[in-house]
Amino acid sequence: MTTPSPSHTAPEPRYTLVAIVLHWVLGLAILAVFAVGLYMADLPFSPTRLKLYNWHKWAGTTLLALAVLRLVWRLTHRPPALPSAIATAMPKWQHWAHHGTHVALYALFFAVPLIGWAYSSAAGFPIVVFGVLPLPDFVPADKALAELIKPWHEISAFALVGLALLHIAAALKHQWIDRDGLVQRMLPGRGR
Repeated sequence: MTTPSPSHTAPEPRYTLVAIVLHWVLGLAILAVFAVGLYMADLPFSPTRLKLYNWHKWAGTTLLALAVLRLVWRLTHRPPALPSAIATAMPKWQHWAHHGTHVALYALFFAVPLIGWAYSSAAGFPIVVFGVLPLPDFVPADKALAELIKPWHEISAFALVGLALLHIAAALKHQWIDRDGLVQRMLPGRGR
């Protein structure tokens, strides 16, 4: 009995199309919302700043909804395991980093918009999604509380983007240095 040639081996399991779409939409949206947040924070008080703050809040609530969808999808659709060749080649610390980064990303998907919502509520600026759907205050209006919460939104947002960049760096390492095909499992299309 002969071993099948590489061209006849079964393809590595891929993420579902829904998981792929949620991954890319959430990832790109996080980077965009972060960039707008950085830009608007230094603007002088103006109609443009107010519009960007409202857009930022709307985007944050949309990111929260996408995070809920992504978590529900992940809990109901088991992601494919790391291919055995990659899993055995990875040092133990990389396994820890792989799992730890994913857990931290999911935690921050929720923490960043919820802290932002709490800050907006405490500052006395309710969130009205798309100017139509008012959200309930997450916490009561309290200027002192708002000042305590504000830096946590910034810190958690920087942590989220830092972990996202680490995730991107790891993906690029797999693609360009290891050349192990791991990234193809999360790209649209048919895979390898």
